Amino acid sequence: MRRALALLLLLLALTPLPAPGEEACPPRTYESFDHRAYFAYESDSLKYKIETFNIHGIRCFLTKVWVQDPEHQIRKATSTWGKDIQLPKKMAMTVPGAALAINGSGYWSPVYPDVPDHYPGQVSDYYYTPWGSLTVTDGEVLRNLTEIPYVGLTLERDGLVMYTGARTEEVLARSPSQTWSFRELCPLQMKGEILTPTDWEFARRKARRTVIGRVDRNNYLILSVSNDGGLGLTLHEVNNFFQKYFELEWLFNLDGGPSSALLARKKGARSMRLIMGGKAKDIDVLVFTEQGGN
Repeated sequence: MRRALALLLLLLALTPLPAPGEEACPPRTYESFDHRAYFAYESDSLKYKIETFNIHGIRCFLTKVWVQDPEHQIRKATSTWGKDIQLPKKMAMTVPGAALAINGSGYWSPVYPDVPDHYPGQVSDYYYTPWGSLTVTDGEVLRNLTEIPYVGLTLERDGLVMYTGARTEEVLARSPSQTWSFRELCPLQMKGEILTPTDWEFARRKARRTVIGRVDRNNYLILSVSNDGGLGLTLHEVNNFFQKYFELEWLFNLDGGPSSALLARKKGARSMRLIMGGKAKDIDVLVFTEQGGN
């Protein structure tokens, strides 16, 4: 009896608890949207379900994710700063316990050299680095352009956070461990309000997409849009889909097109499986892991 009690106390001591005021939100159910299950994963610390369906004839995948401790179970893997880009699967498999991964930031390269005129230095200085005025990887600040507002995602104590144009000093004051960024207008929604300009040419193009939204600190939705059945979807069509079926804190458009990737691992398996895309090299990936990297 004493041995059993001692074992129970040891297990409780080893189980991470949320900080006061940060109790984990339970896994969400989405009764208004429930389609054919394509892939699923369930453990005590991570649950996700990938569903497949069509929007306007285009095959899409919606991933419903619950993560117990987002601060430590959402990770970033990157290619070599200023040197190269890598396949998403190669980057994701470097993260211990990686169970789900999507492509992350947009990036500049000799092929896509669209560095804004107000960014300091030479265009070539930015090749093979992420878009945006701020880059943080594993707590290390790799870029901080203090005169240019930051637009993108960060990983903070409260999970993923979206910024629509904050001073980089304000962002860094919250001690983010990771950042992911793309074009300045890629924040799509904030508390149900659509932020996408109707006349933005980029938003009106049909393309493959990777879009992530936060329901609460523990629940996230990922829409992966393929080009199976056509060219893909516009960002306006993506906005309409989320407004019709879900209530979100925010919605953000990550890099897409050939960079789109959705990878998942079966529980107990070592390798990740390509669900969509993943055949083009990227600058970084956003990864959901098991608690403790198991």
